[in-house]
Amino acid sequence: MNRRLPALYALRAFEAAARHSSFTRAAEELAITQSAVSRHIRTLEEHFACRLFERRGRSLQLTESARLLLPGLRDGFDALERACTTLRVDDAILRLKAPSTLTMRWLLARLSRFRLQHSDIEVQLTSAWMDVDRVDFLHEPFDCAVLLGSGGFPEEWDSALLFAEWLIPVCAPELARAGAWDLARLQDAELLHPTPDRRDWRQWLQAMGLGEQVPLKGGQVFDTLELGMVAAARGYGVSIGDLVMVAEDVEQGRLGLPWPCAVPSGCSYYLVWPRARRGQERFRLLRDFLLAEVAAMRLPDVERRG
Repeated sequence: MNRRLPALYALRAFEAAARHSSFTRAAEELAITQSAVSRHIRTLEEHFACRLFERRGRSLQLTESARLLLPGLRDGFDALERACTTLRVDDAILRLKAPSTLTMRWLLARLSRFRLQHSDIEVQLTSAWMDVDRVDFLHEPFDCAVLLGSGGFPEEWDSALLFAEWLIPVCAPELARAGAWDLARLQDAELLHPTPDRRDWRQWLQAMGLGEQVPLKGGQVFDTLELGMVAAARGYGVSIGDLVMVAEDVEQGRLGLPWPCAVPSGCSYYLVWPRARRGQERFRLLRDFLLAEVAAMRLPDVERRG
């Protein structure tokens, strides 16, 4: 197909000049002279038969035509950069994205052990707060991710289910030891909500048949499981945690289980990665290692409903 496009170097000069509002700074970025930038801009103006910049005193302003051109041009350069980055992937590096609570409560310790076994692979972990766990491998600088969800990932991804999320109440260990918990005690307790919409407590109470008997109004609201569990451990009330992520704290006496009954949230943690990404062996090594870590865990002896 014959594409009637202007020269790429001219388009780069225009994008840089528009971003900086300066031919001089564009020239510095591109390591060319200011006259060369001016020449490239004139080439584009001749190609499109319109002006792209106007000078108002010492200020450089985009024309209306330039403002129409710029967004698509930026998207095009972003796409070119992503395409080139894909081929520059270092097979010895894994750039991993994961939710913040999972990172603090479970993943960091496992990755430390993974590095000891695979010293030739560098794991660069980014912990992110995500109201809904997601990753965009086309626009974000990650090779793989751990996400909480129900599966159903894009066809071009590979995935491995690590473990299901089981919701369970948690509190300070002394509160759990101070007598049996029943409905009346739960009704009097300060409920800590690790989600602004209170969905975790609502789901647990409904699964236990207590949805109409324990009020959800009031109580401190947080935006992560981690903050809710930290507040519970310090005695501020009872929060909802994940069975896997509280296991070590329960075993070591840092958290208590006032009502040792867990219910499934319907979501699970998955390791996901693009099937077409180079260096597939490193993904399989991480997958197998994390699955072995899950299998070796000792979870609290609780009733599971559902």
